[in-house]
Amino acid sequence: MVTTEAESVLRGSPYRADCPTRHILDRIGDRWTVLIVGALWDGSARFSELRRRVEGVSQKMLTQTLRGLERDGLVRRTVYPEVPVRVEYTLTEAGRTLREPLRALQEWSIAHLGDVSASQEAYDRANRPPPDATDRDN
Repeated sequence: MVTTEAESVLRGSPYRADCPTRHILDRIGDRWTVLIVGALWDGSARFSELRRRVEGVSQKMLTQTLRGLERDGLVRRTVYPEVPVRVEYTLTEAGRTLREPLRALQEWSIAHLGDVSASQEAYDRANRPPPDATDRDN
């Protein structure tokens, strides 16, 4: 059976520039997505709680990431009509399936932190620019 180009794109080949799986990989490979999914691991959280859990994320980036995750069906946003209005975010069923792959990445990061740090230091030492000769002439 011959597969057409359109069928190939629909089936998914992330190495093709026009493949929709690229968007999905961009989303789940994003640093903020990984951290937000981790922050929602055990249940719902309000926006302010997510900001506290995910240190360093700006309000704008948290908003953008949550909207993208909601659009992609990975996070559910629930608005409670209270005064003041309460909004909570929780992982959808699809979002919960990301927990194990992301946990594996987290564990890998922790296990290999020392090796990666040592490699970075060695690389930086080997690729440090030589002292500027003009500085010694003045």
